Amino acid sequence: MPADRIPPRITPSYLENAALHYLERFAASGASLRRVLMRKIDRSIAHWGGERVEHAQALDAVITKLAGLGYIDDQAYAGMKTRSLHRQGKGMRAIRATLAAKGIDSELTDQALHALVDEHPEPDLAAAIRLARKRRLGPFRPADKRAETRAKDMNALARSGFGFDIARRVIDAEDDAALTEMLDQAG
Repeated sequence: MPADRIPPRITPSYLENAALHYLERFAASGASLRRVLMRKIDRSIAHWGGERVEHAQALDAVITKLAGLGYIDDQAYAGMKTRSLHRQGKGMRAIRATLAAKGIDSELTDQALHALVDEHPEPDLAAAIRLARKRRLGPFRPADKRAETRAKDMNALARSGFGFDIARRVIDAEDDAALTEMLDQAG
């Protein structure tokens, strides 16, 4: 927000409209929506004054109402975000950390990860292969560069949340056909 722009006064109807406008554009968990709206409240209080507790209570009521109407569904959000991150090549640890940062409780995270395991017998292996293919790591590199970049490739997979065993299996695979065979054996 530009420094010369005056923030609006916070009212329950403003909070509800701001929440609906945000949810039109972004999928969000209840906790992440709360963070966004609390920033709006803080900017308004800094300019207009008021009590944060009073506005926080109004925000709680808005979030409860929107959850009751089905606009906020942390379970559906966790499932959607889990599948999306898996398609991007993120490991189970990275997915768990992302969901925790988005305010999803551990029980919903566990449910979403169990659903992912039901879809893919070895989700970490599938995601690691997808990431290696996308970033041209390991067997997707030119053969003459593989040995000198092995440690770098292993580190790239580790930063994405994969364990040593998965990273080693993917990076040391002979070629794409060997990785496909690994996935077929896992399924």
